[in-house]
Amino acid sequence: MSTTTKKQAQTSDFAELLKEHFSRLPKSGDMIEGTVISVESGAVRVDINGLMTGVVRGPELFSESSEYANVKVGETVQATVVEQENENGEMELSFRVAGHQRVWDRVLEYKEKSLVVTGKIIQANKGGLMIQIDALTAFMPVSQLAPEHYPRVPGGDKNRILEHLQQLVGQGVQVKVIDANQKENKIIVSEKAVWEDEQKAVLESYKIGDVVEGEISALTSFGAFLKFGQGLEGLIHISEIVWQRIDHPKDVLKIGQRVKAQIIDLNKSKIYLSMKRLVDDPWKSVKDKYTVGQVVSAEVHKIEPFGLMVKLDNDIHGLAHISELSDKAVHDVKELEGLFTLGEARDFEIINIEPAEHRLGLRLAGLKKKKAPEAEQKEEPVEKAETKEEPAQ
Repeated sequence: MSTTTKKQAQTSDFAELLKEHFSRLPKSGDMIEGTVISVESGAVRVDINGLMTGVVRGPELFSESSEYANVKVGETVQATVVEQENENGEMELSFRVAGHQRVWDRVLEYKEKSLVVTGKIIQANKGGLMIQIDALTAFMPVSQLAPEHYPRVPGGDKNRILEHLQQLVGQGVQVKVIDANQKENKIIVSEKAVWEDEQKAVLESYKIGDVVEGEISALTSFGAFLKFGQGLEGLIHISEIVWQRIDHPKDVLKIGQRVKAQIIDLNKSKIYLSMKRLVDDPWKSVKDKYTVGQVVSAEVHKIEPFGLMVKLDNDIHGLAHISELSDKAVHDVKELEGLFTLGEARDFEIINIEPAEHRLGLRLAGLKKKKAPEAEQKEEPVEKAETKEEPAQ
C-alpha cells in the first residue's frame, strides 16, 4: 500500500472514530450521570464516562434546590447538558433540572412509602396552608390539619379561619404526602394523617365502654371536644352531653372544665364520647314523678315560634305547643307577646308523657281541652253502571 493510500486510510479511520465519539456524546437537554473530579473556584467538574469533562458553574450550580450544595470529589451526580462544548472544550452542565427531578423522585417515594417528612409553613390562604418540602411547595387543605392546629371557628367564618391559619406561618410541621402529580406540579400533604397514626398506637390501650377524664378543649355548635390521656382528643356530640335538649354545648360546659365521659365508638383514629351515659336516664322514671292530667308549676325555659320549652325540674323539660297556649287560633308565639316571660313560673297541665322519645306535652292551665274536629263523612251516591251489550258481529 502506498504512503498516500495509507494516510488516506488513517484519516478515514480517524474521521470514523471522531464521528463515533461525537455520536456517543450527550446532546443538549440530555440527562447525564458522572463522577465529580474537582470542586474549586465556584465550579464542579465531572467526568462523563471517560468521554469528556463537564463543568457546572455559575447559576447552574444550584437552583431552588440545594441538592448539590455540598458535593465532594468521587461522588456520582446527575446533571443536564446545556451545551456540548464550551470555549474551553468542556461540556456545559446544569444541576437545575437534575436537582429538581431528584427532589420530585424523593417526594414520590415519600408518598409511596407513606413516610413522615418535615416541612415549613410558608403561606396561608382561606383554603389551607402552603408547605415547603425540600425545594417544592405543597398544599395542605384545612381539612388535613391535626386537631391541634384545626381552626374551630364558630359559623365557619372564612376570614377568622384565615386569621387563625396566618398565625401558623413560619412554623415547622410534620406531614405525609397523600397526593403527588409531577405533570400537574401538584403535591397535597396531610398533618392529620401523621396525627392519626399516633392516635392509633395510643388507642390500642382503650376500648368502647371505658370511662376517661379530661379537659374540655373546644366548644362548637355540634358538640364539645375533650382532651385526655396522652394527647388524645374525642368528640362529645351535643346529643351526648346531657339528657335534656340544649341549643349549644356552652349552655352546660366551659373550655378548661374537667369532666368524665365514656367511650362509645372508636372509628380508626376518631373517638366518640358520651357524658350523659354516665348518669341514669331521668326519663326512665318520669312517670313516677309526673302523670297525665297533673297541673305543675314550671319555668318558661325558652320561647320558640312553635311554642314554649318548659322546665319542670333540672332533668325533665316539656313542650307547650303554640296550639295549647291560647283559646284562640295562634300561628306564632309573637302573637302572644307579653303573655310569657323567660324564667317566670306558670301553671301547666301535663297532657302526654312519652318516656322512650323523651317527650312531655303541656297545656297552659285553665284552657279548655280542644276537641278534634269531627270528620264530615259525605257518602257519594254510588251509581250503578249500565251494562250495554254490543251487537254480535
